[in-house]
Amino acid sequence: MTRTAARTDGTDDPRRRVPRTDAVLTDPRVAPASQRLGRPRVKEAVVAAQARARAGEIAPVAVVDEVLATLPELAASLRPVINASGVLLHTNLGRAPLSAAARDALAAAAGTTDVERDLATGERGRRGAGALDALAAAVPDAGGVHVANNGAAALVLAATALAAGREIVIARGEMVEIGDGFRLPDLLVSTGARLREVGTTNRVHRRDYADAVGPDTGMILKVHPSNFLVTGFTSSVPTAELTGLGAPVVVDIGSGLLAPDPVLPDEPDAATALRAGADLVTASGDKLLGGPQAGLLLGTAELVHRLRRHPLARALRVDKLTLAALEATLRGPEPPARAMLHAPTSALRARAEALAAELGVEAVECAAAVGGGGAPGVELASAGLALPVDAAAALRAGRDPVVARVEHGRCVVDLRSVDPADDARLAAAIRAVGGGPARTMTP
Repeated sequence: MTRTAARTDGTDDPRRRVPRTDAVLTDPRVAPASQRLGRPRVKEAVVAAQARARAGEIAPVAVVDEVLATLPELAASLRPVINASGVLLHTNLGRAPLSAAARDALAAAAGTTDVERDLATGERGRRGAGALDALAAAVPDAGGVHVANNGAAALVLAATALAAGREIVIARGEMVEIGDGFRLPDLLVSTGARLREVGTTNRVHRRDYADAVGPDTGMILKVHPSNFLVTGFTSSVPTAELTGLGAPVVVDIGSGLLAPDPVLPDEPDAATALRAGADLVTASGDKLLGGPQAGLLLGTAELVHRLRRHPLARALRVDKLTLAALEATLRGPEPPARAMLHAPTSALRARAEALAAELGVEAVECAAAVGGGGAPGVELASAGLALPVDAAAALRAGRDPVVARVEHGRCVVDLRSVDPADDARLAAAIRAVGGGPARTMTP
């Protein structure tokens, strides 16, 4: 048969050389992906690659390579991201990154665990005893501790147990709106409580609270306006002056700082609020504490026991993964968010200069922020890299995504929010978008 005849009857059609589905699925390079991602998902990628080969978009011999290139690393859609925005607790990026100890604890807790079982007696045990003991040890001023699934849940539990069908006395200047349009007043009213607003937007006095408290008062709520500042002709009432008015004092500190921090002298903390007489303090676990998303409730033993036994507490309880990560955060080494907050500026400059020299870009000084609704208006001296403005979009779209920020007509890669262990990854990501020579950086 001549070559012309072969082409005419289709026996030399390249589409016939496309590998069969079962052959691709059993290829030694592809087979492990089925265990990682599941056979149906891998098969979808194989069928798509075969279709591209039959359409002439890729060569038949490249089908396996195409499958490997399109399959994700994980079965979940969430992707690891390098946070170079300079916002340490970036809400859109999951706030505080967990420590290595917390990640190991998550892996251990992912299987069958003794989360609610006393192995010594074989009987039912206190749920999350290790995490609760660690939290109590971290805040010895608290007579009791409890954990809900986030900061808003902690506040909802307190409002429901103390003030459902009753009044919550709160200053007008503390009626805050949090992320994604959620408003604190709406959250509180959803519990069945009524709000008794006192003072004005910029000023409130102790007598305003005293005049408002009565037989129908369920609690006095003091909220730290953690994501904005009111300056000028202002006044507020410290926690110590709200005690003794005849109602429980609940303080929502927001950011999750358990004890005073010299880097953030104006940021409220749980220990100080409790020593000042607060009956209950609520806070978030995934902010300045540096742990997983959780709502911390710290207060008098009687009040915390009351909240823990409320029916709503069951609906708001945390799972074994959160308990494991929280305990490891409290007992383990300093978590990344805390290390980033306290990183010396000199060390950041040295990292920036080393990366700039390696990549052939400019090292710059810049300013970072705490983020996550913490320490509004506070700038943290930092250092990073300056890249062309269009590098920001290219870095986000890279195989190893990097979130930087755009300011003053350039893309700034801020190193205060980047773990030093990720500098090599960061350099590779910048080189991949044309931001430096194709050289290997020494980690």
